[in-house]
Amino acid sequence: MLAQAVATGRPLIPVFVLDAQAEVLGAAAKWRLGLALAHFSQVLARLGQRLILRRGDPLAILQDLVAETGAAGVMWQRMYDPQAVARDTAVKAALKAKGLVAESFPGALLIEPWEVATGQGGFYKVYSPFWRAVSARGFAAPVPSVTSMCTPDVWPASDNLADWQLGAAMRRGAAVCLPHQRVGEAKALARLDEFIEESVERYRAARDFPGQIGATSGLSENLAWGEIGPRTIWAAGQRALHEGAAGAEHFCKELVWREFAYHLMHHSPQILTQSWRDGWEGFAWRGDNPDAEAWRRGMTGEPFVDAAMREMYVTGRMHNRARMVVASYLTKHLLTDWRVGQAWFAECLTDWDEAANAMGWQWVAGSGPDAAPYFRVFNPAGQAEKFDSDAAYRRRWLAEISPKPGPDALSYFAAVPERWQLRPRAAYPAPIVTLAEGRARALAAYAARDGAEPTQTHGEE
Repeated sequence: MLAQAVATGRPLIPVFVLDAQAEVLGAAAKWRLGLALAHFSQVLARLGQRLILRRGDPLAILQDLVAETGAAGVMWQRMYDPQAVARDTAVKAALKAKGLVAESFPGALLIEPWEVATGQGGFYKVYSPFWRAVSARGFAAPVPSVTSMCTPDVWPASDNLADWQLGAAMRRGAAVCLPHQRVGEAKALARLDEFIEESVERYRAARDFPGQIGATSGLSENLAWGEIGPRTIWAAGQRALHEGAAGAEHFCKELVWREFAYHLMHHSPQILTQSWRDGWEGFAWRGDNPDAEAWRRGMTGEPFVDAAMREMYVTGRMHNRARMVVASYLTKHLLTDWRVGQAWFAECLTDWDEAANAMGWQWVAGSGPDAAPYFRVFNPAGQAEKFDSDAAYRRRWLAEISPKPGPDALSYFAAVPERWQLRPRAAYPAPIVTLAEGRARALAAYAARDGAEPTQTHGEE
């Protein structure tokens, strides 16, 4: 979008509006937004530009800015969640009614959600054919970074970013989480280059092992905040594929899995708040409960689950294999509604992505598209044995099980609220429920939903 604006040759005024939708972001996401804005402001300053900050109703603010500056129009990058679509549609209509230019541009996705359809003209509900349809297309090369812009003679007033207090809800956790963030386009590109050079070759084989540092790209954080575009990542993945890197195709498939989430959100926006599959809204999941609180705190007594929950609290991210395991444990062993977990991820993730997270939670729970069968219950102990056989991941994040806990394990206790009263030398808790009991309970609930006997015994992973 910025390149298109620069191409007009007109003076540009970069603006960010903190609207009601941004105000309700979870603590970690809102804090990370603040980091992104601070960094982007510095980047613009090096180009002789300024980032104008305003808070409130987007349409009213944009109309005020047009009146203040004499601007000919407004250009922005498109968003796809239902609230943003409704907001931007209204803004575009109102500005055009006043004779102003009002244009939105793609950039956050490889392909617009409405531009890919099945042979029957509908939308894809299964990933594999979606991947085949998308990967067969060619994508335009990424646009080079902007290096200069025309500036206005007079700048409008701007809010002070510090006054917005975007990180207030992080409290003492901000200092712990900060070293794990790599903010801005330059660091995102460096992260991509490092991954392609050092890790993409082994990506498919190593990506499921959370103890292997650098086996995944870590780019979800930068993708979430627009610090790198999917076309840039796709182009790098395709180059690696053509050069014979064994894991490059699988890396590209993961990028298209994200596209699939947006495709589904566009065509069935209820996926964000309701069970996507018919017949699941009445399923006997528990609402929030004390077991779910133990899960949130990384105190379930299941080491692989607790390690993952603590990783998220400290770093703002969680390894993908671990996400599947903790989601399965909450929705199946603890029979807790997937929306309880979705809400906690929204609170804790610095790479929060509404579409991808809703699809991921429902995929694991069994209520979503392309879902794992409900009887497929991830066994945390079995997953740990398979993907963390040397316990490196668990020892990294669980102080209670290590005679000499490292800084990552100890930092969890520096980040959590004091009211939780967690201490690294306390005894590690006993499991909330035995894995066999939790699995049997889940299968019985599934059978009751279908009116069948709970005879299904395979599918545990």
